[in-house]
Amino acid sequence: MSKPKGLISPDEAKSLNDAYTPRCVLVSKDVTKRPDNRSSWYSLEEIENFLSYAKEEAKKLGYEMDGIRIYCGAYPDDGSGAGYSTSFIVPTSSNKEGEEGGYGQSHDIQGASGLNKGSQGDPPNANYPQ
Repeated sequence: MSKPKGLISPDEAKSLNDAYTPRCVLVSKDVTKRPDNRSSWYSLEEIENFLSYAKEEAKKLGYEMDGIRIYCGAYPDDGSGAGYSTSFIVPTSSNKEGEEGGYGQSHDIQGASGLNKGSQGDPPNANYPQ
């Protein structure tokens, strides 16, 4: 198996986490007025099922899935939820099936389902590593 492109060390992950902390503190202090979520967790089975499902859905929509995009988001703070930050995953493609590629630029597949509702950290504002 070849080494995946973009791997980072645990020290680099810690550095990224630490650089994000001041932003999270601002959100917690000024927006949510309580500690906010710092991570999302999905089981391997959930991720594998999503990837299989997304590939099939992409084909039905006329696309060849070439990757995923991970977005930051937040649940509405409307009384039905806690208003925590979250992340969600959407499938991407650089072109429709049978068309020339998009020169390496992948776009979200319009109309395709995304994945959300992973488990939050424990506690929600726990830093890396947990």
